[in-house]
Amino acid sequence: MANNLNDVGKDHPSVLIGTARRWMKNASKERQWLVRHALRSAIKRGDPGALEVLGFGRAAKVSIENIKITPSRPRIGERIVIAFQLTSTASRRQGLLVDCRIHYVKANGSTAAKVFKLKRVDLGPGEAIKLKKSISLADMTTRRRYPGKHHVEAIVNGKAMPLGAFQLIKTKK
Repeated sequence: MANNLNDVGKDHPSVLIGTARRWMKNASKERQWLVRHALRSAIKRGDPGALEVLGFGRAAKVSIENIKITPSRPRIGERIVIAFQLTSTASRRQGLLVDCRIHYVKANGSTAAKVFKLKRVDLGPGEAIKLKKSISLADMTTRRRYPGKHHVEAIVNGKAMPLGAFQLIKTKK
């Protein structure tokens, strides 16, 4: 059911969001899981309605510090680690949905974004959390990696916040 709703949402987002809103009223844990799973692609797209259904519709009040993308010049086939600290600047507790997006360079020089799930977290005023994600830069049968500057963003409650970039270089022959 969740997969079918997710597919419907790609062509008819308003149908997905309307259904999700109705199904979340007095929902059991199982139904909440089903709705979250059905909304996964809409969340990755940053759909405001999907974020609101899951309780992440408000703009996050946060700062990002201690950003590290290592190595800064990885080779195709290696891994990168993206790490940063997220600090709440709000005056009250806030729910945050944190993802990471990499704008991968394509063969023609344009880019295509890929979103990686990081964490759902509640932070009180001044509270901070350290987040880290390790990502493979290996070629796969479904995705090739190309040299160039790849930009990285954190996405907090649907809002993109730049983290920096890494320069992907060719593998030694």
